[in-house]
Amino acid sequence: MTTRKGANAVEPIRDVEKIQEIKEYLLRRSYRDYFLFVFGINSGLRISDILPLRVMDVKYTKHLKIQEKKTKNIRKTIITPTLKNEIERYSKRMADSEYLFPSQKGGKPISRTHAWQIINNAAKACGVEGSIGTHTLRKTFGYHFYQQSKDVAMLQYIFGHSSPSITLRYIGINDDMVDKALEKFSL
Repeated sequence: MTTRKGANAVEPIRDVEKIQEIKEYLLRRSYRDYFLFVFGINSGLRISDILPLRVMDVKYTKHLKIQEKKTKNIRKTIITPTLKNEIERYSKRMADSEYLFPSQKGGKPISRTHAWQIINNAAKACGVEGSIGTHTLRKTFGYHFYQQSKDVAMLQYIFGHSSPSITLRYIGINDDMVDKALEKFSL
């Protein structure tokens, strides 16, 4: 079997305990960084669609409506109750016009590079192996959504993929299924 993974391909964080460990690590360091991680793994959005969000985009609505930077498609997605609670707690003292993930330089959100450093450093500090980056957040959402729902068609729709096989490969399920099958194989 050949997989189409580039040199920069990242993996989802499959271990729920590691996800909790990263949350705790980030929360001790920076509430903003913790919220970035939580927002990413609970929304399934790309980092390029998360970073420019302002408080007003998420605080007073049940649905998040964005135009995806990569595809230019309009995406409307519900804000889960878990994420809604986190948004309310995080943005309590923020002005509606503020970026959710403000840069310390002021007037703009953190960069993709900074977001990558936050996620990568936290994962490494918590002993997460493999290639980790900002896209890990989206893949982690997808992996755990699939594990809970087993609904690849719904996840395919959420991600805007053209086929179920692309979605399964994207979140690493095909690799997991092949590994599990081969572990039991014997002649």
